[in-house]
Amino acid sequence: MKDNFSQQAAAYSQFRPHYPNEMIAYIVDLVGNKNQALDVATGNGQVASQLAAHFNQVQATDISEKQLANAVKIENIHYQLQAAEKTDFADKQFDLISVAQAIHWFEFADFYKEIYRILKPDGIFAVLGYGLFYTNAASQPILNRYYHEIVGPFWDAERKYLDEMYTTIPFPFEEIKTPSFENRSTWSFEQLIGYLTTWSATQHYKDKIGKDPIALIYDELKSSWENSTKQVTFPLLLRIGKLK
Repeated sequence: MKDNFSQQAAAYSQFRPHYPNEMIAYIVDLVGNKNQALDVATGNGQVASQLAAHFNQVQATDISEKQLANAVKIENIHYQLQAAEKTDFADKQFDLISVAQAIHWFEFADFYKEIYRILKPDGIFAVLGYGLFYTNAASQPILNRYYHEIVGPFWDAERKYLDEMYTTIPFPFEEIKTPSFENRSTWSFEQLIGYLTTWSATQHYKDKIGKDPIALIYDELKSSWENSTKQVTFPLLLRIGKLK
């Protein structure tokens, strides 16, 4: 698994979008026994903190110490530095295992083998994520140019799975059909820019070119944003399965 987010861990914690409570509630309602949940590649603990309200214990793992240092602290969440593909958890330990906006970075075969080991026979496995957001007509072409042309060459190959809305990831489970969800927010310009700084392609551009790519669209984007509704909509991705 790649670690693309340690450098911007604080910004990631501050600016990444959240999953609506109704989406989390839908997942939780599918779980019978709510004793232990595991949130893999937890990052800032966003999903783990939502699960903590429903489960007795939540284990949350990540390979980034900086991400875990910025994670929300709740009494029944236990954070650990562990890779997704190989953990020290017991066989058949978890009632729910979730992974949000991260599965595309994993070695699929090894990860799924681990899921089959540590998920209870009647447990639920949930993959969450979000695609590219859309917004007002004036800002959208600027953001499209930034995504596809300016930082487009700097996306990792794994980004394709998000562009394909997770429909093409391997999924060796008995799949449960899910409803559609989305996240709608009103963002200040500072929030918009903050979110763009968390993109792995933005960081890769900085590392390789030595300049901030956001500067190339900053003024134009600000002008369009200040004269808009400032609304953003993220299409949310959700695949849920049970062991076969």
